[in-house]
Amino acid sequence: MKKYILDLTVRENTSPHEKYVLLKMTSDQPLPEMAPGQFAEIRIDGSQSTLLRRPISINYVDYEKNEVWFLVAKVGEGTRTLAKVKAGDTVNVVLPLGNGFTMPDSPCKVLLVGGGVGTAPLLYFGKCLRAKGIEPTFLLGARSANDLLQLDMFEQLGKVYTTTEDGSHGEKGFVTQHSILKQVRFDQISTCGPKPMMVSVARYAKAEDICCEVSLENKMACGVGACLCCVESTQKGHKCVCTDGPVFNIKELTWQI
Repeated sequence: MKKYILDLTVRENTSPHEKYVLLKMTSDQPLPEMAPGQFAEIRIDGSQSTLLRRPISINYVDYEKNEVWFLVAKVGEGTRTLAKVKAGDTVNVVLPLGNGFTMPDSPCKVLLVGGGVGTAPLLYFGKCLRAKGIEPTFLLGARSANDLLQLDMFEQLGKVYTTTEDGSHGEKGFVTQHSILKQVRFDQISTCGPKPMMVSVARYAKAEDICCEVSLENKMACGVGACLCCVESTQKGHKCVCTDGPVFNIKELTWQI
């Protein structure tokens, strides 16, 4: 898929949570085709200590409005600076980068499992599945009800189940402990979030012989496979997450599951 360097205009900057901002951006030209699971490298302007772009998952694409969304976690100087942009500001991005989730060829039961900001790419994947006539099931985990993001959007696309560590929303515990996993046999699982969560999901999928893909969140610098910061060990040697991923089938990885 062709990559583009674009100057996007911020249409809206909202804060769904004190630790996150949702940036909605547009372009003066039609946005390029983007696949769910791909990401962008965003240039950080206004921070002297941030020299490299920041990789941010593509959260949602609305081609009718010509908008692309980015759900940004404020975790360092770069993302905190990005979080301060205002409507009308220009942000330079390179997109779409990486390989996305596998789209089913026929109707099937698809489970999308997310934790924390890892839920971000699953929203657009859910939209694309729904457009193909497949109603996805979402299983979203967080520390508390306050940490569950974009629930209203997920609920418009499919069935939503949640877990929270404190029991304030959905079932108490972790996503792999949710009762839906014992009630429904899924054909495909896609997950993104903290690595321990994804390893647990992969372990469940392997035990149940279910096709499973994980979206890795290794640290990235260049986004084009040149710096080798994001290398992951696979069955076929070391691969760059930014170019060969970020989505991998669990059978490709060397995880001990």
